[in-house]
Amino acid sequence: MSGAAQPLGKDPPGDRPEDPKRDPRPWIERIGLAGIAIVMAGLFGTVGVAAWYGNDGFLAAMGAIGCLMTLWVGALTLVRG
Repeated sequence: MSGAAQPLGKDPPGDRPEDPKRDPRPWIERIGLAGIAIVMAGLFGTVGVAAWYGNDGFLAAMGAIGCLMTLWVGALTLVRG
């Protein structure tokens, strides 16, 4: 190993592990994870709606963003596996 400093986030050439090939998740696992994402998105949405009616716009926006992001990840789980 040389004494030269390497930039952050960069592996020295030849020291990179190869990306192992991974099998996609089984469909039952994908559906289960997407179901959990739907439940969590519902909770975030409930927080957003309650905050909106409580006149707290910032918390309402954060709840809505959390709801959308969780739905997005749940959909990606189904599509990509």
